[in-house]
Amino acid sequence: MRRGVSYASAMDAVRRVWQTPGAGSLARLTLLEQPLPPPAPGEARVRVEAVGLNFADIFACQGLYSATPDGAFVPGLECAGVIEAFGDGAAGTAGLRVGDRVIALTRFGAYATALNVGVRYLRPVPAGWTSVQAAAWAVQGLTAWYGLVQLGAVARDATVLVQSAAGGVGLLALDIVEALGARPIAVVGRSGKRDFLVEQHGLAPGAVIVRDPARFGAQIDGALSSFGADGLDCVLDAVLGRSFRPAFERLRPEGRYVLYGAADFMSRSSRPNYLSLAWRYLRRPRLDALAMISSNRSLMAFNLIWLWERAERLPEGYDALERLSPHPPHVGARFPFERAPEALRLLQSGETVGKVVLVVD
Repeated sequence: MRRGVSYASAMDAVRRVWQTPGAGSLARLTLLEQPLPPPAPGEARVRVEAVGLNFADIFACQGLYSATPDGAFVPGLECAGVIEAFGDGAAGTAGLRVGDRVIALTRFGAYATALNVGVRYLRPVPAGWTSVQAAAWAVQGLTAWYGLVQLGAVARDATVLVQSAAGGVGLLALDIVEALGARPIAVVGRSGKRDFLVEQHGLAPGAVIVRDPARFGAQIDGALSSFGADGLDCVLDAVLGRSFRPAFERLRPEGRYVLYGAADFMSRSSRPNYLSLAWRYLRRPRLDALAMISSNRSLMAFNLIWLWERAERLPEGYDALERLSPHPPHVGARFPFERAPEALRLLQSGETVGKVVLVVD
């Protein structure tokens, strides 16, 4: 197919996908070969070169994600690849042509070697980036941007606590905080991740906390002291659990707590442990709305998949990301596409730094 040709073949393509017959267990993921019809009007067919993994994929496969489809589905919210064909009316949208390298956002379906996706969910790969780096950027970058800029309203000299700071969202969040002229306090779960942030990311040792739930409040106080700060202006959190209240209570007046996940509820096995989930749910943090009025603190929460419904907002987010964090994201682990279950288990373990990516051969 020549570059610039903008038509869809009348024949189905053949692709491989990781599909589950229904939510409930990661062990149900199966590698299948199936036909892919030509792209519909407004769509492009993308030959996938890399797939970005997210915790939402694990929650969806286990049936713990509110947006999980009913019945059989292919997980995955993002990938990067090459445009192979356009459906009717899609050619030339946003200047895209056949042969262009693009990032694709999907409402599930990215664990595939090819897929059809609406052109409004495509973004050209930044110059000089590999497809692996591009597949590590969209979901986590947009999450960090939306949480810190749109909801958190982080301003210069603000003090911002970032949970899971060595993960994909966390590393991009640190970049954004620093680009905005604010001061980050990074929270990680393991000492090796602390070393990475100090040695590779340039954070001051006093600004990195290895989370100890029993004394988390005192740890935050120590980090605040190292900045000479009397409280937090923003918290970006995808953990919840026991670390929620100590951080919320250290918000200054006008402080914003931005919650976008609950990793504390994630099972470390293929299936959810429903007894443990029930216990954690009953003990989940609760806030008094009247007390929040008098303390002038805010709790905001979001699910990024909501932004998929508002595609007109995506260019604003991407443009801001390219300004605030222009270098490629850190990819901590890459696996062949055929080893997706192994890659998900590694992500689930909490041992990774940065993004985990599947590479399509």
